[in-house]
Amino acid sequence: MTSTAAGQPTRRGRLSPRTRAVARAGVGALILVAIVFTVGAEPFLRGLASVSPVPIAIALALGVVTTAAAAWRWRIVARRLGLSLGWRESVSGYYRSQFLNTILPGGVIGDIHRAVAHGRSANRIPQAARAVVAERAVGQVVQFTLAVVVLVSLGMSGYAPAVGTVLLAVSVACAGVVVAAAVSERARRAIARELTTLRSAFGSARTVIGVAAASVIVLMGLTGTFIVACIAVGVAAPPERLAAVALIVMLAGAIPLNIGGWGPREGAAAWAFAAVGLGASAGIAASTAFGVLAMIAAVPGAAVVAASALRRRHDLRDARQAVSAP
Repeated sequence: MTSTAAGQPTRRGRLSPRTRAVARAGVGALILVAIVFTVGAEPFLRGLASVSPVPIAIALALGVVTTAAAAWRWRIVARRLGLSLGWRESVSGYYRSQFLNTILPGGVIGDIHRAVAHGRSANRIPQAARAVVAERAVGQVVQFTLAVVVLVSLGMSGYAPAVGTVLLAVSVACAGVVVAAAVSERARRAIARELTTLRSAFGSARTVIGVAAASVIVLMGLTGTFIVACIAVGVAAPPERLAAVALIVMLAGAIPLNIGGWGPREGAAAWAFAAVGLGASAGIAASTAFGVLAMIAAVPGAAVVAASALRRRHDLRDARQAVSAP
């Protein structure tokens, strides 16, 4: 008998989405606890204390640029999949997604909501979900590729331990997909179907160039915000070195085992900063400041959430009045 209780496995032994989300958040929490146990709370407090009006203003401005670029990427992919998506809907939807990702565990719930909301408006939830997954995936590919190019150009010797850790995490994730495909006919069919969809989504050079350009802009904005955080906490290093460690931290932050983005990001920051001689504590402080600035940059998404709630409430009231009217 299939269990419907939250957190219980289904008949086929699968865990519920809520249980998986809690498990991912639990891993992020354990990482944070381990970091605090190792280096203490001082780097976190230092990062929090460094957040001031000037870094906040810069983060908000960069947030506008990165959100617009991410929305552009989403529009390109969605339209290639036959979905209508305007600028206003894409920008507001992306802001809402970022806000939810920063306040909810796992770091992906906002993207799920974005896919469902767009799918409902277009009456094509599966295609909308594919558009969100595809645009996020290609963003990660561009981010990883650019990180490797930058680190190779700078000389990877000092960054090898941190890069190796991130590569290991990515390899484990890829191995999980391969194993799932090997043991499940259903998984193999699903992967083949999604690969076909991806080929259709990125079937033109213009699309690939547009998506890559948007992804580079997003990554530059995030890297800029991280450098602002480094300067705010007093890290003295050449900009290219800060950019290199920022790319490593961004890669780790994309691992969906976190609490609103916190967890692997701080661990990677400690490792990367220590690897290049800047000190693990400085990395944690910078990552903490970056996390706070990223949350503040996503605050416009709270207004989108509130506006959506008010609109639903208004629609519900109108519906009730229509039903009760003689």
